[in-house]
Amino acid sequence: MNDYTDEFKEIVRAYERIGGNRNDILSKDIGSLVINADRVLEKNDVEGLHIKYRKIKNGVSVKVYVDKNSVINYPVHLCFGMLPSQGTQIIKSDFFIGDNSRVKFISHCFFPNAKRIEHIMKSLVRVGKNAEMSYLEEHYHSNSGGTFVYPKVIAHIDSGGKLLEEFKLIRGRVGNLDIDYEVSQDSKSSSELLAKVCGKKTDSIKIREAIYLNGPYASGIAKSRIVLTGSSHGNVLGEVEGNAPHTRGHVDCHEIVHGRNAVASSTPRISVNDPLARVTHEAAIGRINKKELETLMARGLTENEAIDFIIKGLLR
Repeated sequence: MNDYTDEFKEIVRAYERIGGNRNDILSKDIGSLVINADRVLEKNDVEGLHIKYRKIKNGVSVKVYVDKNSVINYPVHLCFGMLPSQGTQIIKSDFFIGDNSRVKFISHCFFPNAKRIEHIMKSLVRVGKNAEMSYLEEHYHSNSGGTFVYPKVIAHIDSGGKLLEEFKLIRGRVGNLDIDYEVSQDSKSSSELLAKVCGKKTDSIKIREAIYLNGPYASGIAKSRIVLTGSSHGNVLGEVEGNAPHTRGHVDCHEIVHGRNAVASSTPRISVNDPLARVTHEAAIGRINKKELETLMARGLTENEAIDFIIKGLLR
């Protein structure tokens, strides 16, 4: 048994500890890619899906292609991890989704031993005409607070295309997180950007979600759900531009603060550059609802259990 095999088995065990099914990354019927630091440990293409990669300094460059008129029946599983406690991982990923195709990606990024880990993700996404792509990215961090995560996505959706991007980080310490998502859209396309993050202790969270509705009847929503505890702080910028007739956009930001020193801020930036466009926003920042807390405690939960229940309800 060589080191390469041992490394892959350790990744599989870590994946199972966070609730994953090993068959998702072992089955030859499911598209998958497994990376630890700068090493590709496993790759599996399926009909209609092609993954290419090359090693770069401190990471991997990945190109994912979905053929035209293809439906990928099972979610494609991507694992981007760092088993060491220190280091830098750079993932450059390009996604090309062919016209009239449909695909779902489930990405797990885990850093279970992190003391000083920097994870840089730079993605380019092109969703073809009448194609659909969803991308769920879930992070699992150690409790050290020494994880620095910088996801950046630049996406374009052709006419009639659909894109769902969801980022979730509620296990372990966030550390430092700086999300930057930017989507431009053609006619009759739709997008949804969703971030769910729980900050603890001195965690720092910055989120920018920007949507540019450039084609008639395009629609998009930038949504965030943030919980800040301890002395953590969060800043959310939701940006939507209605640049064509009959476009519809919305910014939706909810932040809950629990802790004397936690700080939350939200800045919706909306603009309409066509008289037939409509863009709206909703932002709410507040503490955990006292009445909800008392109701749960009256049903037998402790205060901490009730708080956890409310937080999980917001971030589920």
